[in-house]
Amino acid sequence: MSVPIVLVHGGGHGAWCWEPTVAELTTAVLAVDLPPVSIRGGAGRLVEVPECSTLTLDDWAATVLEDASAAGWDWFVLAGHSLAGATIGEVARRAPDRVAHLVYVSAVVPAEGGSIVDSLPPELLERAADGLTEEAVRELFCTDMAEDQTRFVLANVGTEVVGVLSEAVSRRGTPRTMPVTFVRLARDNALPPATQDGYIARLRREFDLVEVVDLDAGHDVMISAPAALAGVLDEIASAATS
Repeated sequence: MSVPIVLVHGGGHGAWCWEPTVAELTTAVLAVDLPPVSIRGGAGRLVEVPECSTLTLDDWAATVLEDASAAGWDWFVLAGHSLAGATIGEVARRAPDRVAHLVYVSAVVPAEGGSIVDSLPPELLERAADGLTEEAVRELFCTDMAEDQTRFVLANVGTEVVGVLSEAVSRRGTPRTMPVTFVRLARDNALPPATQDGYIARLRREFDLVEVVDLDAGHDVMISAPAALAGVLDEIASAATS
């Protein structure tokens, strides 16, 4: 029997971004909304509520573990997209006995003790300096999408908890034997392949078992190529030891 999958979204996104991939998965799956939930799609997604200034990576990791527990899952494949690389790394660090496999979907891997923002390409920071405008969203996330898919993103993308971007990140104490897969996206404009290769190299210094899967897709692969991503996730979940 396959191990269930927990999906964690990246910056400006919410559980909504996984909907096309969830529809393709054959494995039991949970897509988490990181707090504050009010910015994860819907009418209030652009409103910077007070929690946007106070929430931390610790809060996000706790949310993932709490939601998995509420689903009745003590053991699961953990997949994170983009900025969620920091979140899933923290979950694995604090609860390694619950994570069967880590999956980085073109996800950030900050240096030990470094921050998310330090690990991002300067071009991305420059492009997003004025926020996730429609032009920026189209250029960074939607280059390989049909117009209806792009409209889906534009209708849901929101603001973010910016303080998390500058927090120190650590994966120290995570077992080197934890299996890791990095899904490298060939057409990613937000985190280009060269940036992803840097993350992969970092993971290979920290973990013994790092597999790379290449997909010909842009940054929001879970929307633009959901069947391809679901196939990768289903295969990992079916191979994971239950």
